[in-house]
Amino acid sequence: MKRCPQCGREYDNTMMFCLDDGSELLYGPASMDEPATAILHSTAAPGEAPTRAQINTTDATAILRTGAEAEPLRKVGSKQRQLAVLAVTVLILAVGGFFGYRYINSTNAEQINSIAVLPFENRSANADTEYLSDGLADSLIYRLSQLPNLKVSPTSSVMRYKGSATDVAQIAKELEVDAIMSGRLTQRGDDLSISVQLIDSRTKKLIWAEQYDRKMADLLVTQREMASTITQKLQLKLSGESEQKLAKKYTDNNEAYQLYLQGRYHWNKREAKELEKAIVFFKQAIEKDPNYALAYSGLADTLNLFPNNGDFRPKDYRPQAKQAALRALELDPNLAEAHTSLAKILFDYEYDFEGAEKSFKRAIELDPNYASARQWYSELLSVSNRNDEATKEITKGLELDPFSLVINNWMAIHLYRLGRYDEALLQTKKVSELFPNSTFFHSLNSSIYAAQGKYDQAVEEFLLAAKANKDFKPENIAKLKSAYEKGGWDGFQRIRQEIRLEELNAKQAEDPNGYVKAMNYAIAYSLGKDKDKTIEYLNKAYDERDERMLDLKVTKTWDFVRDDPRFKELVKRVGIPE
Repeated sequence: MKRCPQCGREYDNTMMFCLDDGSELLYGPASMDEPATAILHSTAAPGEAPTRAQINTTDATAILRTGAEAEPLRKVGSKQRQLAVLAVTVLILAVGGFFGYRYINSTNAEQINSIAVLPFENRSANADTEYLSDGLADSLIYRLSQLPNLKVSPTSSVMRYKGSATDVAQIAKELEVDAIMSGRLTQRGDDLSISVQLIDSRTKKLIWAEQYDRKMADLLVTQREMASTITQKLQLKLSGESEQKLAKKYTDNNEAYQLYLQGRYHWNKREAKELEKAIVFFKQAIEKDPNYALAYSGLADTLNLFPNNGDFRPKDYRPQAKQAALRALELDPNLAEAHTSLAKILFDYEYDFEGAEKSFKRAIELDPNYASARQWYSELLSVSNRNDEATKEITKGLELDPFSLVINNWMAIHLYRLGRYDEALLQTKKVSELFPNSTFFHSLNSSIYAAQGKYDQAVEEFLLAAKANKDFKPENIAKLKSAYEKGGWDGFQRIRQEIRLEELNAKQAEDPNGYVKAMNYAIAYSLGKDKDKTIEYLNKAYDERDERMLDLKVTKTWDFVRDDPRFKELVKRVGIPE
């Protein structure tokens, strides 16, 4: 056995570093005052309440004698002594054979190579603690994802099972994993109770179950302990580098950790009001621990995404996002999330293709299983007309995170841009089945059918998308139907332009000092093929640093103006590779 010289925790001889404090493990006792061998030990970190391991014992499994049976052996003769030695030898061989058999069978068991950590069930009856149940699972997923030889289902894939009955076999089949971990969490004041179980989905056998009764102040250490226990129960053979990644401390401040969990909880909702809350929590986490690189990375992601979720000026958010990403990298140069954050900002806001690609590649090198890095890098490759590489990256991203809405949507867009319309329609059908509450696929279907010249279907899909939009006036539905019946596709597009300009102008009139995106005006004028107005507003969109300028060469919206010298000049200004 090996021991940690700092905390005294025991490990088997294959481990090199302590998963709690990162110290290098030593053979034998942790100090000269300790016995060479310890049979039982606690998995609790110093200062924590003990963990109740669920172990059942019977008389048949008890080896040490108790009570009267434990009296000292009386003096015996030579023959009796020989018989006693023989009996002890037989007992040792029998016990050794039993455990040897168990060991051989355990080592011959089929290796578990993949796992899904389901969202924890919140038993607190308090919606304000939902971030704990979601966040704890998310943290375990993140930490286990650092192990290169273990496939871990990402958060976006497992969240679809939140609140549903846990059918282990069905979930494992859908996620294509060998093991499922589920748990329940209850918070009462400062007391925290977490119960977990790990099941081999192939045999439906329980691998491990445990209950943690802790204080809220112990949440951070408990999360680390759970991750290390999982790796041991899965019998994963870790390299020294993998052990260090698993044991890595991103923060020692429990309050900062909880604030970070709340930030990610709101970030995952991807709505403007939720993103505003996420910004507040990430900033509070940074105040508690100014060296918390993950919190800076979360803040960078949120600030960069914010302009996409409403009429918010990119210049008000993305420079701050870049500062946060750079600070994260200053604190932790090997943080894949921070490299990805920086790459996305360089791409979306600064139109820096070379710098963004370098950062995307570094992120993927550090974490090949980071699906978002694959998706965003695919977008850069797509607009650069490197379509084979783009297809490879988005395919890998979808393989890593098959239930991500944004990645599935991007696959459909990519196929549409490539002119692979039938495949794109199959992909949007998949999106509609996986995410029935999403309506984006109707809009994309409309574009696909229009590109094929199937205008009846294009109009039908557009109207389905319009009906699902709560801000779209019902009377405009009838107006569009009439326009198509009387004027065909061109008449339909002209009325679309009229309605869209009316909406944009009304928004601008409501707040003269407000911000209405110039790109939205450019798209509206393109519906009626107004070259002058389209190019005028595209130039304004460039000044605003709208990320949609990156799509000038690949979006069919601009086909009617593509040969105009003014448009070609814009493409050069953006710096899109030839």
